[in-house]
Amino acid sequence: MSQIRVFRMIALAEGCSFLILLCIAMPMKYFIGMPEVVRVVGSIHGGLFLLYVSLLAMLHFRQRWSVMFSLYAFVASIIPFGTFVLDKQLREKEAVTN
Repeated sequence: MSQIRVFRMIALAEGCSFLILLCIAMPMKYFIGMPEVVRVVGSIHGGLFLLYVSLLAMLHFRQRWSVMFSLYAFVASIIPFGTFVLDKQLREKEAVTN
C-alpha cells in the first residue's frame, strides 16, 4: 500500500471524526448534557489529527510536495469537509506515483 493511500485513509477518517465531533458529539454535550461523548470523540479525533499532521509532514519531504500544497492539505484538515475535497488531489498524486 502506498504512503499516499495510507495518508488518504487517515485523512478521510480524520474528516469523519471531525464531522462526528461537530454534528453529533457537540450537540449531545450542549442539548442532552452528555459531555463524556465529546471527551471520547474528541480524543479519537485528536489522535487522528496528530497522525494526519505527522503523515503530512513526512509526505511533504518524501514526496517533495510543494509548500503550498502541504499548506492546503493542512488547512483542509481544520475546515469541515476539507479532507473530502482534498481527496481528489491526493488520488491524482497517488496515480502519478504508481
